[in-house]
Amino acid sequence: MMESLEQLRAELAAAVAGAGDLAALEEARVAALGKKGRITGLMKTLGGLSPEERRDAGAALNALKDEISAAIDARRRELERAALDARLEAERVDITLPARPEPRGHLHPISQTIDELIAIFGDMGFSVAEGPDIEDDFHNFTALNFPPGHPAREMHDTFYLPEGEDGTPRLLRTHTSPVQVRTMMGQKPPIRVIIPGRTYRSDHDMTHTPMFHQVEGLVIDESTHMGHLKGCLIEFCRAFFGIDDLPLRFRPSFFPFTEPSAEVDIGCSRKGGELKIGNYGDWLEILGCGMVHPNVIRNCGLDPDRYQGFAFGMGIERIAMLKYGIPDLRTFFEADLRWLRHYGFAALDMPSMTHGLSR
Repeated sequence: MMESLEQLRAELAAAVAGAGDLAALEEARVAALGKKGRITGLMKTLGGLSPEERRDAGAALNALKDEISAAIDARRRELERAALDARLEAERVDITLPARPEPRGHLHPISQTIDELIAIFGDMGFSVAEGPDIEDDFHNFTALNFPPGHPAREMHDTFYLPEGEDGTPRLLRTHTSPVQVRTMMGQKPPIRVIIPGRTYRSDHDMTHTPMFHQVEGLVIDESTHMGHLKGCLIEFCRAFFGIDDLPLRFRPSFFPFTEPSAEVDIGCSRKGGELKIGNYGDWLEILGCGMVHPNVIRNCGLDPDRYQGFAFGMGIERIAMLKYGIPDLRTFFEADLRWLRHYGFAALDMPSMTHGLSR
């Protein structure tokens, strides 16, 4: 009996050790310990032995069973560890590889256009100024020479908010001009800033949205005149649209915060129902401008007899639509990824006057 157990131990141990995978190991376990396994079969023969032989043989078989079970468990752990190592090797990701060379994200045309504006005016010596979206009546209207009862103050144009603790009317700014006021009140001339930002008006159709973007420019010093304003805007429009001979026309107009005031037209063509920017004999209004009204300079704490300057403003969506052929203003705010992939810009392609604005 003992000799046969030693031979069985050797055979079963060899089968367990030789199992190359978990399926083969399971076959070796069943062959040894299953209902019809070899050790199980020997256990069934114990009933035909004498009590002393049964005791000795049972102890030997139980020891063999425990030994083979332990060997099977150890081999299973080895095979599972090997299988895990193989899977990890197969699924390994080399995190030292460089990032994808092709860009996956796109800059929104509004962000791109603001960057282009900053590049152009930055090259002229302008810096960027910012201010709050929630304003008070003084900064949004009074300081800018809007008289009481002016239509722009009415509820149908302006989003009014609950009054402040001091009873001051609060509102969502209707233009970025309040930042001009804050800039003049916060620093001494000379001042040369552009002010891009969100503005809000109660309007919504194909060419108007309740929230839109404007950029305004402000220059204040002791000697600036209308000629400087014209030269600045001519250079800007030609650089922005990339047309060296783009004609500009300045038409007299009226704004409460500038005097004299003008609206600026750029050359275009509308032949065949298609709008094309350039020197084609037709005109398209693009922005408003003028010399800062003496009352505005006075309201900001400066002496209008000493200081003068010019200001201009335009809608960022409008000039982006003209430059990039976007037909509907509302699509800027619809968060359609297909639209963004079509009209968007490479995130790392920063506009500059040296390397180009939009490539």
